[in-house]
Amino acid sequence: MKNIVVGVDFSQNSENALRHAVAIGLKNNAKIHIVWVKTPTAAIKLDVTDEDEMLKKAHLKLDEMVALARAEAPKNEIQGVILEGKAHIKLTQYAYNLPDALLVVGSHGASGFEEMFIGSNTMKVVGITKVPVLIIGAHVNVKRDLTNILLPIDMSFETLQKIKLSSEIARDFSAKLSLLGIVDPNYPDEKHTINIQLHHAAGMCDIANVRYDVSTLETAGTPCTAVVDWAKAEDVNLIVIMREVEDDATAFWLGSTTRQLLNFAPMPLLIVPNVMHSPIA
Repeated sequence: MKNIVVGVDFSQNSENALRHAVAIGLKNNAKIHIVWVKTPTAAIKLDVTDEDEMLKKAHLKLDEMVALARAEAPKNEIQGVILEGKAHIKLTQYAYNLPDALLVVGSHGASGFEEMFIGSNTMKVVGITKVPVLIIGAHVNVKRDLTNILLPIDMSFETLQKIKLSSEIARDFSAKLSLLGIVDPNYPDEKHTINIQLHHAAGMCDIANVRYDVSTLETAGTPCTAVVDWAKAEDVNLIVIMREVEDDATAFWLGSTTRQLLNFAPMPLLIVPNVMHSPIA
């Protein structure tokens, strides 16, 4: 990738997201864009009341983040950018207008019954982005050397679209791809299709010349907990999924599962938008 766009709100979580972005940029000499969006509530978040004071404080904080990034990646081109409007719209538009871009944002998250409503800005970004987006949860520790990247493989055709980007990241970090076929034991006929999917995925990894292994995981219903437990046991430090349509009952990775992963996965989550959308019969 040539451009990495990091959305920041000057919180500790956005600094964590920036550090992850810098780690990726170091591997491929990407240009890093650190973007703050002036929103109607920006003054409250910066604990000021005057707009001039708000912009002055924002510029200072943005300069600090740029300096932090340059200290860690002195050879990368790094710039601070201030936009104005709705954060999720401005960030996604800015990233879309750059060639070969990756968008990185932090998610503050929540727990309990609030999980379906948390991270509204993050979920809005995921919902409209046309470029891959890397989500760094507030609970995710900075562990920037990727060694094991998990790719859950389901019944949808789109699931294979994430292989290309995942292979590029794997080459940059000399990491291994873990291809994990998700099998519902209540539908034994699906196992054959999942095996075909895994075969295609393995062939794409061979062509990309990256290390990989192939496994299957039997889990019924919403697979989030089982996948996260598997990822923890295998020391996975990045999960890559496709963005699926909320009301598509044939897709495995629904919005609810994405929300749960954002809340509970103790590692970054990379979401790749669909190029096309069609299930495998």
